[in-house]
Amino acid sequence: MSLLVVGSVALDSVETPFGQKEDILGGSATYFSTSASFFSPARVVAVVGEDFPEGHLNFLRGRGIDLEGLTRETGRTFRWKGRYSYELNEAQTLDTQLNVFQAFSPKLPESYRDTPYVFLGNIHPELQAQVLDQVKAPKLVAADTMNFWIKGSRAALLKTLSRVNLLFVNDAEARQLAGEHNVVKAARAIMAMGPQRVVIKRGEYGALLFEAEHIFACPAFPLAEVFDPTGAGDTFAGGFMGALATSSGVLDQALLRRAMVMGSVMASFTVEKFSLERLREVTRPEIHARFAEFRKLTHFDDLGSLER
Repeated sequence: MSLLVVGSVALDSVETPFGQKEDILGGSATYFSTSASFFSPARVVAVVGEDFPEGHLNFLRGRGIDLEGLTRETGRTFRWKGRYSYELNEAQTLDTQLNVFQAFSPKLPESYRDTPYVFLGNIHPELQAQVLDQVKAPKLVAADTMNFWIKGSRAALLKTLSRVNLLFVNDAEARQLAGEHNVVKAARAIMAMGPQRVVIKRGEYGALLFEAEHIFACPAFPLAEVFDPTGAGDTFAGGFMGALATSSGVLDQALLRRAMVMGSVMASFTVEKFSLERLREVTRPEIHARFAEFRKLTHFDDLGSLER
């Protein structure tokens, strides 16, 4: 089944302890759709400026990503500049230039309106609601948000959350949104706002899936080298949603757990190089092999003979 993502397609400038890159491909919709495209057809609604390289669009098209919903407007493309310390847990934003993204108003092509899986990227919650007004009975709606919207547009965000099935947030955002220090209590409080499921991303410590009374903990893949964590969260969401979209059945716990692991698999590739360089070259056998490694990392037998 196909997926729809509404978010940013951007040009990033990133500095880490391991190097520096200027005006590289970025944006939430870019990372999400590229990751998801390894599993399911992806459709993008976004805006770029006159300066956005055609080569980047050709890369996305080469991944089979539908760009009918991406428009090129007069002006410059959304730009973000950030720096990471050796911890690589959080970026220090050095510069943000919204440019054409400032006036972004998502308009879905008619062919997109019946897409079964919808991901609302990290944009203003009122714009997220506009997307929901245009889609027709989606099977699953997932959303991302950030501390800026939680603090400054809470009322609009809560209205949008009442229409969302699944929310992706990091642990700090979950605590802020719920007003709870404990992430378990925070997840339950968020589910009371509308979403039936919450995924709390914890960076190098993995992610937690909350659903009713069930919790699933997925580790991050242990890597010897991490170069750039930019886009890892959106890549995780793309792998997660792409894995869900491969199934036509019920979204049961087994499927959701596999989706969590696949999200972690895809995110682990993204951080190995700058921008989408690693996702440009990764192969399906590599994805399958790393998924199998996850099984080895997390498998253990019953208590058995250790009991007295």
